[in-house]
Amino acid sequence: MDIAFLIDPLESLKAYKDSSVLMMREAASRGHRIHCFEQSAMRWSGGQVLASAVRIEPAADDHDWYREKEASDGALTRFDAVLMRKDPPFDMEYVYCTYLLELAQAQGLAVYNSPRSLRDFNEKLSIARFPQFTAPTLVTRKSDDIRAFLATEGKIVLKPLDGMGGSSVFVIDAADPNIGVIIETLTQFESRTVMAQKYLPAIRQGDKRVLLIDGVPAPYALARIPKEGESRGNLAAGGRGVAQPLSARDREIAEGVGATVKAHGLLIVGLDVIGENLTEVNVTSPTCMREILDQTGCNVAAMVLDVIEAKATAK
Repeated sequence: MDIAFLIDPLESLKAYKDSSVLMMREAASRGHRIHCFEQSAMRWSGGQVLASAVRIEPAADDHDWYREKEASDGALTRFDAVLMRKDPPFDMEYVYCTYLLELAQAQGLAVYNSPRSLRDFNEKLSIARFPQFTAPTLVTRKSDDIRAFLATEGKIVLKPLDGMGGSSVFVIDAADPNIGVIIETLTQFESRTVMAQKYLPAIRQGDKRVLLIDGVPAPYALARIPKEGESRGNLAAGGRGVAQPLSARDREIAEGVGATVKAHGLLIVGLDVIGENLTEVNVTSPTCMREILDQTGCNVAAMVLDVIEAKATAK
């Protein structure tokens, strides 16, 4: 198969921890040809979505992890599958990219994750589809709403709806002297909608990443434990990743969400679970596969390739 990855610049990827690189290596080990291209390489012309791409051969060396082979240009449908692995920001260029991918999908291209569902499943707001698993949550742009929610809950997490890696996430309590400026900054003076959630002390035991592959949970989660003096467990914010078997509650949440995301064409999904509660549904470019593999030997990338191969065979 010819499998293409729509991705950030190859030289920017950190191969020692990147889930996309792990999937490329797994695909190559099975004899598939790997191609890569960026958003800027796409265009619509003559009734087709076109893109220039480069074929690469992944290597085992994390410091020099790929060799560029030949370049190609033409319809996206020349590939057997495209994996959309572009990191946020989820800006209008990202949205335009999903429109182009959806046009190619209509012409028979297999695209993972579904371009339409990438737009429909905001990674923060999608938890509203599963209220039975969530902590008290508010979505608003109004300062008075946030202050009332804070008064009720005592301590809250406030975050933008379009962030990643723990960026611009604040923990505030009723005694915080900066409440006003934090709310003004995040809402941009009530012009931007944000999410507030009840603070969950279980974050000290880790913000668990539970991976769903075609709706099926991987057997291990990665608990991202905040560093000393930090309230965020995100690895990008300095958190420490510890792989652990799914708890009964992790599995209950994963199975409760799995059928819905599978029905929407979301092949790779990362659920964020703190304690007993679902806090995010990550669909753009979920990570943590490499950490789980290194610590447990569980190859989540192999689960992904098993599904892609099975879907290609079933066509």
